[in-house]
Amino acid sequence: MGKGDETRHAILTSALDLSSEVGLQGLTFGVLAKLTGMSKSGLYAHFDSKEHLQCQVLDSAASRFVDVVLAPALKRPRGLPRLQVLFEHWLDWETNEFSGGCVFMAAATEFDDRAGVVRDRLVSHLDDMLGAIARGARIAVAEGHFRSDLDDEQFAYELWGVLLSFHHYGRLLGRPKAHARARRAFEHLLETSRPEIPS
Repeated sequence: MGKGDETRHAILTSALDLSSEVGLQGLTFGVLAKLTGMSKSGLYAHFDSKEHLQCQVLDSAASRFVDVVLAPALKRPRGLPRLQVLFEHWLDWETNEFSGGCVFMAAATEFDDRAGVVRDRLVSHLDDMLGAIARGARIAVAEGHFRSDLDDEQFAYELWGVLLSFHHYGRLLGRPKAHARARRAFEHLLETSRPEIPS
């Protein structure tokens, strides 16, 4: 990695942490310049617009998500074990990866009705996340861990709902049992997805 790439990586790391606290809209070249000790012109040399910076922050977050959540899950056996690890690492992502919480959750609130390239990039990454859940569910069906008629899109929808609830219940509302309730909801989803045992 060259010096320019190292500088860019350091900027994006700072921008990610900052975005988790102030949101992508609060991520300005002025604030980032103070945080990194760089000049605004120095930042513009790497990112030619605020939207470009915001998109790069989302891409950087997605890359870290793969490292923190998806990669550990893919090391586990196919099917249910993989989904269980995916879920646990996702909870850790929501809780511990950033000082201000998940960048994607914050951005989803900011950009749900705001058309443009940043929203499009965000939607693309969220679609990838939902797709990873749905693929995991399909593999669990193929492995015999889930019933053959499982709707993988519905499974992804319901697990996404658990993760959203966990984020708000734990971070916004500060409820101490957020982890326990999320795990209970996940276990219930798994139970309804498993094949029926013949009587």
